[in-house]
Amino acid sequence: MAVVSVQGTDLMVEMQGLDKLWALKSQLTIPLANVRGATVDPGIVGEPKGIRAPGTHVPKVITAGTFHREGEKVFWAVRNAQNAVVVELADEDYTRLVVEVDDPRAVVAMIEEATSR
Repeated sequence: MAVVSVQGTDLMVEMQGLDKLWALKSQLTIPLANVRGATVDPGIVGEPKGIRAPGTHVPKVITAGTFHREGEKVFWAVRNAQNAVVVELADEDYTRLVVEVDDPRAVVAMIEEATSR
């Protein structure tokens, strides 16, 4: 699971517990200017992930880490698809973040509010 927050002009994504180990990252900091938007999308977990490098993927259990597919680099940290939030990025190393959070709708609303300022 990840904790997503807005701190100043940055979007902070902090991995919790063992997800730090599985994702091989403890935190991501993204300038809000590079966040295009966020959506709740439990169905994304069923899509092909691409090549894992580095990361962890056990189907129907966990997808975490960096995955490369069709020229995109996507960061994943999801166990429960129902809590998946997709954050679209521009001008960043990753094109998208797919993370599990406690309250997906609240996180999307927070991101949308922060990026509309």
